[in-house]
Amino acid sequence: MSSASFQKTPFYFKLAMILLMLGLICLLLYYGQDIIIPFALSILLAIMLTPVNNFLEKKKIPRVWAISISLTISLLFIIGILYFLFTQIMSFSEDVPIIKKQLTDLFNKVQQWITEKFNLSRRDQAKYIDTAKDSGTSVLGSTFISLTNAILALTLLPIYTFLILYYRNMLKQFLIDIFQPLHHENVKEVIKESRIVVQSYMVGLMIEMGIVAAINYLGFLIIGIKYAVFLAVFAAILNLLPYVGMLIATVFCMLVALASSSNPADALWTFAVLTIVQFIDNNIIMPKVVGSKVKINALVTILGVLVGAALCGIPGMFLSIPAIAILKVIFDRIDELKPWGMLFGDDITSNKPSKIFEKANILRKKTAPS
Repeated sequence: MSSASFQKTPFYFKLAMILLMLGLICLLLYYGQDIIIPFALSILLAIMLTPVNNFLEKKKIPRVWAISISLTISLLFIIGILYFLFTQIMSFSEDVPIIKKQLTDLFNKVQQWITEKFNLSRRDQAKYIDTAKDSGTSVLGSTFISLTNAILALTLLPIYTFLILYYRNMLKQFLIDIFQPLHHENVKEVIKESRIVVQSYMVGLMIEMGIVAAINYLGFLIIGIKYAVFLAVFAAILNLLPYVGMLIATVFCMLVALASSSNPADALWTFAVLTIVQFIDNNIIMPKVVGSKVKINALVTILGVLVGAALCGIPGMFLSIPAIAILKVIFDRIDELKPWGMLFGDDITSNKPSKIFEKANILRKKTAPS
């Protein structure tokens, strides 16, 4: 079916075809996530390493060695971060028995308060807890499966990345050649702009994580809670998951502060620090460091994160923002899809008429009978 004939088809038919296509894509992502997620993460890593590879190849280094060097540097960087986290977790785990005992005492006090206020015996409370434990056994099995899949993905990640970087020119030419020659220049611009957007977003995200970790640490140091470094880095890493991550980090940090301190007010101070940091991040750091690279409005971001989580779990939440950014680049380059690009963007101040309507008015004037 040609584009002209598709334009003449009824709206309900086009809508049905679009919904069918979206449904098939969702099914593909849901059932094929074990294959798609590692490959998508490899594409992100390959895009990040492309400038390094181009620089090394310009220095007359063979492509295989250039890719090996860039991959080794990135893996050493990741291993360094994991080692730092491991040392922090080990120092934190030494006090886990004490924290567990304090949380148990706190839990007993909460149970006593519930018994006094709601006349609910501890036996009845234990029944509800046992029911939650029974439902949690299946979660334990699924967690083990997820851990196995994560180890497999980490094994495949460097292999996929190496091959994508090695065959990047062929893959780029394939994406260009599958379209008609008339659209080749436009496709090249989309590929180039998508690469720039993803690189800028990932670099901005790393900078944002470092700034948030530093501010968290400074705040925790001022209020004087234990494990300031561990909790600051933990909250900054979870902040990479939009909206949901900081909520989880806040609850965890408050529980640790409550269990490791003799002053219950430290938990409230921890909540205050993380709330202030989140406000600074949302209104200053994110717009300046990341938002300037990827201009996507909050509504689409939240929906994208929820859809990504429903289809592919935590990796889907992380990959949803770069995917939406690439879609916006594509939509902005195609006249028929520019309204979707506008919907994804965050420009709500412009009162200028859409270029699509301007083109439609010009075409109407040219075709109108004299």
